Amino acid sequence: MDSTEFRKRGMEMVEYICNYLETLNERRVTPSVEPGYLRHLLPTEAPQEPEDWDQIMRDVEDKIMPGVTHWQHPRFHAYFPAGNSFPSILGDMLGDGIGCIGFSWAASPACTELETIVLDWLGKAIGLPDHFLALKEGSTGGGVIQTSASECVLVTMLAARAQALKRLKAQHPFVEEGHLLSKLMAYCSKEAHSCVEKAAMICFVKLRILEPDDDASLRGQTIYEAMEEDELQGLVPFFVSTTLGTTGSCAFDNLPEIGKQLQRFPGVWLHVDAAYAGNSFICPELKPLLKGIEYADSFNTNANKWLLTNFDCSTLWVRDRIRLTSALVVDPLYLKHGYSDAAIDYRHWGVPLSRRFRSLKLWFVLRSYGISGLQHYIRHHIKLAKRFEELVLKDKRFEICNQVKLGLVCFRLKGSDKLNEKLLSIINESGKLHMVPASVGDRYIIRFCAVAQNATAEDIDYAWDIIVDFANELLEKEQHDELSEIMNRKKQDTLAQKRSFFVRMVSDPKIYNPAINKAGTPKLSMELPSPVVSRGSAPIIRTQSSVDHNSWISWPLAFLFNSNNEEKGSNVSLRFRHLDTNVRPSSSRRNSGTGSSPSPENELDYVNVQQQQHMEHRSPRRSPMAVRKASSTRDNLN
Repeated sequence: MDSTEFRKRGMEMVEYICNYLETLNERRVTPSVEPGYLRHLLPTEAPQEPEDWDQIMRDVEDKIMPGVTHWQHPRFHAYFPAGNSFPSILGDMLGDGIGCIGFSWAASPACTELETIVLDWLGKAIGLPDHFLALKEGSTGGGVIQTSASECVLVTMLAARAQALKRLKAQHPFVEEGHLLSKLMAYCSKEAHSCVEKAAMICFVKLRILEPDDDASLRGQTIYEAMEEDELQGLVPFFVSTTLGTTGSCAFDNLPEIGKQLQRFPGVWLHVDAAYAGNSFICPELKPLLKGIEYADSFNTNANKWLLTNFDCSTLWVRDRIRLTSALVVDPLYLKHGYSDAAIDYRHWGVPLSRRFRSLKLWFVLRSYGISGLQHYIRHHIKLAKRFEELVLKDKRFEICNQVKLGLVCFRLKGSDKLNEKLLSIINESGKLHMVPASVGDRYIIRFCAVAQNATAEDIDYAWDIIVDFANELLEKEQHDELSEIMNRKKQDTLAQKRSFFVRMVSDPKIYNPAINKAGTPKLSMELPSPVVSRGSAPIIRTQSSVDHNSWISWPLAFLFNSNNEEKGSNVSLRFRHLDTNVRPSSSRRNSGTGSSPSPENELDYVNVQQQQHMEHRSPRRSPMAVRKASSTRDNLN
């Protein structure tokens, strides 16, 4: 691509970006794709020959865009704003066109000096003390642009660790540094960003995570007690990370209290992470939220969050730049230059050596909007957040879970965490809105943040209508499910009652046979009659019709009855599980009386009645063995 085609394609790209941003509301906020979707749409290898630019742009729309989450969408309310503006895009475009790598002043003087100047501009606008400004007379501090707040926390912890080890080594010159390192302890709130924990892992130091108060604010007394306790255990406090505007609920640690308590522990580095909220301090009415900053050793905020500047542009200021650079300096001969003592080399201020010309886009933004324009933008977002808060408070089914000071509102349905998880899940799955959760005070909450640069009150009302619609649907379904659960439980209880009745019925015939109830409970004899009885000379096997059928009872239960009362005409018969016959437990072997009962045996015929009548005229046959024994006895007698 030559300059002529670049002009053409550049104009086309600007038009594409403008159309994209202007028609965002026609797109789904989040993509509806599964992991690995793109791998199946693109070749497994790079093209060997050049491809047509128009085809590349068609693939952007057909293959790339379906997998993009649109952070600039007016329905995107997750996380925090992702800074974006046309001046910033053009500034990045120019920086990319220049293409310098500004690791030192000599590598590109303008890249270094513009960064120093712009960071002083922004530091003054925020209200930072003079010792954080590089160009203020007598100051040893200064500002630098880092990739993200995570990198800001990491480099300040590295600097604090280096200072602590240097101090301990001076006190204990014969102790190995590894042992000294194992004694270092850092501190942060439970509500602090996860990057603090990651920084501690990289620095190989211990981190104590402290409980905030009911407003998610870390207090000075909590810090003091923890550090005092650790010192008694032989540990060495060296770093405290506080937060102004936490990620979960935009809560503010009590910086004045913490700063005062840290005066009792000389040498402890106090860092202030204000990645989101720090930008808002350019508004005079919000500067009180910065109270206590005079105690801090370092401060960071992300211009790429709430100052309309595209990622990456995280700004960091330190009180003493020498303490920072001494922990990170590596100065090989090929990087040295003749102005090293007189100029700032930003390669000593962070982890990477190579650095882009990032100050250009921030410079473009500050000049294009002015401080007043940026203040208006921030105030507008706060106004939208307050509008959303009012809508939530009007619906008694919902509750607000944070103090809405800036552009973030935390809310939830009154009910269980599971209910709120379901609500957020179905909203995000619809693609109509996008929000994310957080855990505040061990409760599941939903975060709603004013994000889009040109968001309107209508966007907020639309978002609330969507939330209410899904909440209505969910609550109706939950009520139906609860009713179904109650009915199912009632059915189960009824079934259990029926089963219990059946067991009692089998065990106690009085339950289902009124005749027995009237006659009283029979006391059965332990002596069980034989199913074979004699009528005259012929034995008769009792049949179902030849016994009284008032009831039946499983035979082992007969032994539960006492045999003291041997009434005549007892109407209870025994059923042997392993014999096809019934017997009547009575002291008398006579079986008088006839009758019928609704017992199961009425439908059974264990012995054929005709067979019984035929057997009455026959004598029992003697076995062959008995005949042989009788014959043998007669022979012996003879």
